[in-house]
Amino acid sequence: MRNPAESVRIGHGYDLHRLEPRPPAGQGRALVVGGVGLDFDRGPIAHSDGDALLHAVTDALLAAAGMPDIGQLFPDNDPAHHSRDSREFLRAAADRVRGAGWIIANIDATVILEKPKVSPHKDAMRSNIAAALDIDVSRVGVKGKTHERVDAVGESRAIEVHAVALLVRD
Repeated sequence: MRNPAESVRIGHGYDLHRLEPRPPAGQGRALVVGGVGLDFDRGPIAHSDGDALLHAVTDALLAAAGMPDIGQLFPDNDPAHHSRDSREFLRAAADRVRGAGWIIANIDATVILEKPKVSPHKDAMRSNIAAALDIDVSRVGVKGKTHERVDAVGESRAIEVHAVALLVRD
């Protein structure tokens, strides 16, 4: 019988991006969460597209497999990653994880964003993540929470995401 510690792994991913006004008032990018563009007058300050949800999921997968994190694999000082679609990071992480003999059992993520509301977009976000990982959408959970108007997240000056990935041995 296989040792459970050798056949199941869980990883946590986290990301936070400062949100600033979009041009011409500021330097915020378009707000993209889970591959979905959200209509908002603020956006992330980021080297890539700043998709905090996909960044957190990428880190959760890499952590579960005991691999280097997103910042090590795709550093923000590398010009090749400037404005890059974060789905590319997620796909690359999934390929690494599968290459190491793991199956992505499920993903669960919580997006903490005061405005705009995540709920109307959750299904599209789940679908985008599932498609990037080549798994069934039923294995992806996305929840939206506010920060009850507390601190930078609650004042719509930041977006925060926690993600968990469960891997099982192939």
